[in-house]
Amino acid sequence: MIAGLARDAKREAEAANERRVLVCAGDRDRGIDGAYDAIEAVDPDSTAIVSTREGFRFEEHRPRNAGELLGRTREVVVLDCHGRFVPNALGRCVGAVDGGGLLVLLTPALDDWPAVRDRFDDSLAVPPYGIGDVTGRFRDRFVGTLRTHPGIAIVSFDADGAEADVVERDGLTGEAGERGEPRGRPSVPPNATFPAAAYEACLTADQARAVRAFESLATPGDAVVVEADRGRGKSSAAGLAAGALALDGADVLVTAPAFRNAAEVFARASELIGSGGAGGEGDVAAEDIRRVDAPGGGRVRYLPPAEAAELPGDPDVAIVDEAAALPVRLLEGFLDAGVSLAFCTTVHGYEGAGRGFAIRFRERLLDGPLAVRDVRLDEPIRYARNDPVEAWASRALLLDARPAVDEAVAGVSVEESVYRALAPDDLLANEALLGEAFGLLVAAHYRTDPNDLARLLDAPNLAARALVARGRVVAVALLAREGGLDAETRRAMYEGDRVRGNMVPDVLTSQLRDEGAAEPRGVRTVRIATHHALRGEGFGARLLDEIHAEFGEGGGEDARGVDYFSVGYGATPRLLRFWRRAGYRTVHLSTSRNDASGEHSAVMLRPETGPGRELCSRHAAAFRDRERDGLSDAHRDVDSDVVVGALRACPAPVPVDLTETEWRSVVGASFGPGMYDSAPGAFRDLAMAALVGGDGESGDVLDDREKRLLVQKVLQGRPTESVADELGYVSGGACMRALGEAYKPLVERYGTEFALAERERFISD
Repeated sequence: MIAGLARDAKREAEAANERRVLVCAGDRDRGIDGAYDAIEAVDPDSTAIVSTREGFRFEEHRPRNAGELLGRTREVVVLDCHGRFVPNALGRCVGAVDGGGLLVLLTPALDDWPAVRDRFDDSLAVPPYGIGDVTGRFRDRFVGTLRTHPGIAIVSFDADGAEADVVERDGLTGEAGERGEPRGRPSVPPNATFPAAAYEACLTADQARAVRAFESLATPGDAVVVEADRGRGKSSAAGLAAGALALDGADVLVTAPAFRNAAEVFARASELIGSGGAGGEGDVAAEDIRRVDAPGGGRVRYLPPAEAAELPGDPDVAIVDEAAALPVRLLEGFLDAGVSLAFCTTVHGYEGAGRGFAIRFRERLLDGPLAVRDVRLDEPIRYARNDPVEAWASRALLLDARPAVDEAVAGVSVEESVYRALAPDDLLANEALLGEAFGLLVAAHYRTDPNDLARLLDAPNLAARALVARGRVVAVALLAREGGLDAETRRAMYEGDRVRGNMVPDVLTSQLRDEGAAEPRGVRTVRIATHHALRGEGFGARLLDEIHAEFGEGGGEDARGVDYFSVGYGATPRLLRFWRRAGYRTVHLSTSRNDASGEHSAVMLRPETGPGRELCSRHAAAFRDRERDGLSDAHRDVDSDVVVGALRACPAPVPVDLTETEWRSVVGASFGPGMYDSAPGAFRDLAMAALVGGDGESGDVLDDREKRLLVQKVLQGRPTESVADELGYVSGGACMRALGEAYKPLVERYGTEFALAERERFISD
């Protein structure tokens, strides 16, 4: 029976150039036997299985390593959903099935599956919650999609064989052959400057148009933006273009959030360069897969995003793949170097599709000096446009989730929005609400993925809150309860154990060595997003105010003893201002940069109770003391505006206790002939006093340039000439004179009677 179902599904899939799904539900061993029967019936050339078990006779992957399938295709992919069902792994398996192929799912009995708990559920049971607190809403919804979408066959297997196997659905659409007309290869455009082989390797007219657009990159000052859903061949087009440019002698720098995202670019570039652009076989001089050298001196090379943004080696062309998955600030770093640029981005997909690229960065790109050409790829490469499996995966994993259209929220005011809880059961019952809320989370952060959808619906420590206007979600926040851990767990964390789902307590305990940090209870903002058409109108601040009122002191039953609110994020000056104005205070700035964003992560707290205030107070003081020395060490290269923002949001005052000798040096350098080098520690103490907690008058005695000067020269200890160059002083001497001028108001503000009397000596003269 299973063999016949598989043959029928495969035959229809091949005729329509689509894919089909075969679900083997019930007993795991019977399901594995059924998968073998299906594979033998269709006799595929390539099969892969993703399972927690081992010992299969075809290609194996573990669920956590399903990313190894990215960029590869198989005729049959088997996903064993027993033991550990990972939503991200499902997305990667679907993407690996070629047109005419089968995805085989091995699942528990569908009626029972929502109540089954596995190792993925265990990852959602973050302390102090247990696995019994995890719900099965995601799988309940997922089972519903299996039973309603076309192209999905379902067979139920009984464990002991007492009952006959049941075919719940045959999965046939009855449209075989109507949508599977073979595609002809696109022709080489007239007057093409790239080799003909680059176009002959294209599989769709869309792809050929993208390669044609890339030809403009041979001219400095041009930019190309390529947008596509998954599976449309944008990375292949970028790779063919990179290879063609390298064959013409260009140095092509490629970057992406991780190298696996750019692997297809290098595969296509290597093939084209290896053929010499003529479509034949040839040799490729490659140090490894991350660099391909062309015979004429050109090359294609990969660097991680933060390093690539510096454009080392002065490349001729830079190509950014999965650009939407990178922060806007980092992308902007590519715009000022005068090289030709290409930005390729996935519109919808589990790799991430942050709208920061589409909304904010495109404005910056179009306002700049580059001539921008846009290309959109709609035609799937490996299967027909109406493939039912693509539609099913998009709904099951919300890969196409998006915020409300701009017109639906145009003109909405903060005052007319209503604060509401997005209870998981409400989201499950309302697909439009779920899609808009999750779509906003995807739009706000490039790392939001299908695993996050499962967390939103099932994780006991998470809660979602939103502002709704005219029936549409206009702002949303995902919150995590943290802390409240028992003494044994706190001790284990202090001794090095990782405790899932408690990001801020973990940082404060394991990194900053505070064993008591995980005892107070906190609520952390994991994500917060405002509809892009309403940014800057105060919706984010209003949403936070409502959250503070609900969960804070006096907030009612849901507060449940919350001692503090917290947030952790890649620090930028704008975000530091936003969170400081919302009452959050800096307690930590990471020493290392995020590999993808190039940003240092800030941790901020907003205390609510006595224990929360004590936690914030001691860690703010520790942060202040660390930065006094750390800014000339691990934080020496941190952007000075980030330093200013982080210090300004630190509530721990800096005591100024200089000796008379130190005051003489400071006053002499500010008002007389003294020199900074005579007492650098004194200058550092005064700089910290002026910058830390600068919410009042002490924060206003310096302008922005002077604050940057204090950070770069005094606190970070950078060479005078480089500081002068970066801050626009005409010389190192002018820079140091400006430094003396900056310290005059600090002497006025913090000077003792002795210091002020010393100042009078120079003023009276």
